[in-house]
Amino acid sequence: VFLGRVLAGRVVGQETRYEVEVRRRYRQRFPLLSREYVWVPNACGCPPLRDGGRYVLMATRHVNYERTLNRVLLPDGGYARPWTPREERLLGEAAGVC
Repeated sequence: VFLGRVLAGRVVGQETRYEVEVRRRYRQRFPLLSREYVWVPNACGCPPLRDGGRYVLMATRHVNYERTLNRVLLPDGGYARPWTPREERLLGEAAGVC
């Protein structure tokens, strides 16, 4: 779970790739760089993330069977919410519990 600002989005084949600046990490099960590509497995861009928008994203690390592909994946129906001060407060409270 992290707060990110979308820098750009692009359709690549049957997937959508967003370049995201990672602003804050809330819960981290794998290392994140300050800039990551977040992949969405569809070409419609769902969930729709607009350039310049700040979002709270719950993503997973996807590594293929051959271990040649290692990327951040936002699954269909994944958690992607616009950032608000309320989201910040709720995630701050949850950090003490998780």
